[in-house]
Amino acid sequence: MTTIRREVLTLPAAPPGPDNPLPPLRPLDEAHRIDDRDRAELPRDMARQVDYAPLRSLLPVQVRDGYGREREPGALDALVIENDRLRATVLPALGGRIASLHHKPTGRELLYVNPVLQPANFALNGAWFSGGIEWNIGATGHTTLSCSPVHAASVPAPDGGEMLRLWEWERLRDLPFQVDLWLPDGSDFLYVGARIRNPHERPVPTYWWSNIAVPEDRRVLAPADEAWHFGYERRLRRVPVPEHDGVDRTYPTRSTYAADYFYEVPDGRRRWIAALDGNGQGLVQTSTDVLRGRKLFVWGTGPGGRRWQEWLTEPGTGGYCEIQAGLARTQLEHVRLEAESEVSWLEAYGPLDTPSDGDWHTVLRGAEDRLEAALPRAGVDAAHAAWLPHADAEPGERLATGSGWGALEVLRAGWKLPGTPFDEDTLAEPQRPWLQLLRSGSLPEPEDREVPGGTLVARPWRDMLETTAATPLAEYHLGVAQWHGDDRAQAVRSWERGLRSIERAEVADDAGHVTAVGRWPLLRCLAVADQEDGHHERAADRYAQAFADLCARRPNEPRDTDGDGRWAAVAAALGGEAIGALLAAGRPADARAVWERLDPATRARGRFRLTEAELLAAEGRREEARAVFDEGFEVADLREGDESIGSLWARLDDAPLPARHDFRMRPDRG
Repeated sequence: MTTIRREVLTLPAAPPGPDNPLPPLRPLDEAHRIDDRDRAELPRDMARQVDYAPLRSLLPVQVRDGYGREREPGALDALVIENDRLRATVLPALGGRIASLHHKPTGRELLYVNPVLQPANFALNGAWFSGGIEWNIGATGHTTLSCSPVHAASVPAPDGGEMLRLWEWERLRDLPFQVDLWLPDGSDFLYVGARIRNPHERPVPTYWWSNIAVPEDRRVLAPADEAWHFGYERRLRRVPVPEHDGVDRTYPTRSTYAADYFYEVPDGRRRWIAALDGNGQGLVQTSTDVLRGRKLFVWGTGPGGRRWQEWLTEPGTGGYCEIQAGLARTQLEHVRLEAESEVSWLEAYGPLDTPSDGDWHTVLRGAEDRLEAALPRAGVDAAHAAWLPHADAEPGERLATGSGWGALEVLRAGWKLPGTPFDEDTLAEPQRPWLQLLRSGSLPEPEDREVPGGTLVARPWRDMLETTAATPLAEYHLGVAQWHGDDRAQAVRSWERGLRSIERAEVADDAGHVTAVGRWPLLRCLAVADQEDGHHERAADRYAQAFADLCARRPNEPRDTDGDGRWAAVAAALGGEAIGALLAAGRPADARAVWERLDPATRARGRFRLTEAELLAAEGRREEARAVFDEGFEVADLREGDESIGSLWARLDDAPLPARHDFRMRPDRG
């Protein structure tokens, strides 16, 4: 019989560290954007969905960039669902990721299992790790829940056994979702029932891709003769499958550069994708037709792709590629979920054993026949129909706890969401000020020298902020919500009112009272607004003022470590932004002054070693900047597609970029 049990995984892990406390006001630096030259060639429905509500901001989510690259043995709570054929290991504290899918009769692992937990800057909000099966919801990119906990519980399965339910509140689009995992008795396939609900009285853009990491020494099969190729040159082009530019691209190791291949599966054709080794053995994923898209992602064999593979695990570990399944043709699209509606589908994951080499259509026919014999298409549809009545079943034993954001939204709106309870006992410290605003109409006064927390930006919360007492803290949060709503002039006015309120309070107090909310959060927001408007000199002035105010208010200034790391995190985040703004304004001396006030531990981090080299270069000290590269550094939060290291190197040296710094994901433009 199917069982669900708790387990602990021990593996080398880099701690996630504190979140960046500064609100992410700038537009997303998202690599997955289409060159305008390609838009006219897109099918009409694809073009419409590409242009439909792309994500412009991370708010209300904060950036996760506090991790490093020093790994120590760590214990991860896991949930194992198992029958006599398969064993799936799930990580509820890490987005509900399936870390392993083991086929017991053959002893084969069907997924790529990362032997380490190493966060890297690939999620929309930063921290992400490779391996297993992840559930990407929200918007184009890896979900903000990659390294966040989800709720988990046992639920009765359609066949009378046990089912593992995962659920959470997705904050970018304010949507609840669930993923139900079960293993019918004697089945070689893991069934996954997924549902996204829109409780709002308005349509909401929706996004979903199930992302499956598999070893890259495979051939990837999908029922298509064409694909949409997207590379990091931001070109989206239709290409033939399997062969493109004289190379069979269904073998991941035959591509040089990182690329996405979104397969054009014909209407009416069964939805499936498989990754098989040279013996024809591997994993197949199939689904009901709602999950329309299928994709292959390859890192490529070039030096940049190889470096990223090492970066995400450890040298000597086999590489991986990704096969994926989503709601749209490509990951650049969002689909419309109508008001007070839902979308659901069923996926199945299991072993496939069929010849993988040879003529494309012959191989596809053989694979489809083998899949139909193992798991008929009609059986998948029937399993979905059997699951739907159980989707609303109330969870039994709670196995893990996610965030309190869903509970806060349910309290605010009074929604009824059977099957996915967001109980009040999940409310925690991050929700505390917003719960008070909801219940009493006022934000709590911050404790002395408290770092402001995150801001809720949805229209109902913005309305509450507009009617609460106009304290400096309320003006700060209101400005962030207005900025998110693209009401930038009002946002600036709110932040300026907050500053004036602080100044009046300090002038009125002859004892030199220091207000609970400092100037620095407001000054930093105004500096970002100046940068976005092209006022770089004024932005530099405000950043310098903000950092000086932060240093004056910071407990145990200048070098002592605070207990929970919040002040160290905010000093690093604000200091890094200030140095960048001052260098952009041509003021290296002022940038040096900020640098000197950063903690030694901050200056030793890889991100700030790169900043030091940029500062030295701006000061005309090229040999010293070049020496920073010789001494070595690792920018733990280097962004996917970021070319800043190579750009700086090119300014300092005519020699080729050292391999350890080569993360280029596209051909040289020169």
